[in-house]
Amino acid sequence: MSRIFKHKIMFIGGKGGVGKSTTASAIAQLLSETSKKVLLVSTDPAHNIGDIFHVKPKDNIYPINKYLHILEINPHSESKRYIEEVKTNIKGLVKATMIEEVHRQIDLASSSPGADEAALFDKITSLILEEYDLFDHIIFDTAPTGHTIRLLTLPELMNVWISGLLEKRRKVQQNYTQLLNDGQPVDDPIFDKLQLRKQKFVKVRDILLDRKKTGFAFVLNAERLPILETKKAIDMLDTHNMDVSTVFVNKVIPDYADGTFMKNRRENERPYLQQIHEIFSKQEIIKTPLFEHDINSEEHLRKYAASILSSSSLSNF
Repeated sequence: MSRIFKHKIMFIGGKGGVGKSTTASAIAQLLSETSKKVLLVSTDPAHNIGDIFHVKPKDNIYPINKYLHILEINPHSESKRYIEEVKTNIKGLVKATMIEEVHRQIDLASSSPGADEAALFDKITSLILEEYDLFDHIIFDTAPTGHTIRLLTLPELMNVWISGLLEKRRKVQQNYTQLLNDGQPVDDPIFDKLQLRKQKFVKVRDILLDRKKTGFAFVLNAERLPILETKKAIDMLDTHNMDVSTVFVNKVIPDYADGTFMKNRRENERPYLQQIHEIFSKQEIIKTPLFEHDINSEEHLRKYAASILSSSSLSNF
């Protein structure tokens, strides 16, 4: 069985349109059929997993069957929830005369670049910590590559940022204690909340960096641009000590596909397949064929999953 299946947490990434959602759904289907309790989560704003399973999940975890559950995270809703939580956290910490201006500044910050990613990561953090013991596997069907990279590198960035805030807050607290409170320490609810938040990020970062617990895989097609983008993504994650174990090469032209057009497509594809084996020699490579139909039913998904299982059983690892 594929290396990626051995991890409790799995992130499936890749360029838009290469088949990430189908691959993530097929992995979830395969694992659930072995009586593993699986949570399949979409972080892509253009959700597909609900369509694949012919359901319309809300903002909560939706059961497909006894073992398989799905969740489509709405980045806009999460961003609003995140901002409201921030506003709630500062109640009682700011003078009543200033609260309106503080809320205005928070609302302005919510529209800044990276705000949605921060809110999304906060949701993913909560999901991993809250659902970790409730599921055998949690699979994340991520947005296109660039978004995924920003998301996965956030734990380190957020940890540095919060550590800086804590240090500033600690200095403010020390000055306040010395000048106004006769050297007696006072409670600082802001410091306490920041400390809790840092502990939360550290826990998730440790899980993401644990190669026994978390696995990363990319889906690509045998074409120039997906190959280049996947290589850049793997190199970037490697600098953050995140090891990509598996590469899924989707929509490979099967030998039985006939006609001049398909023959020419196969000839065009051959050097790219060779390039994939050379570039991703450290990764397990799983090839799935181009099907004559969309993967739009449970029967089709099982057929696609069977091709993953068949290809992975031939891999050497």
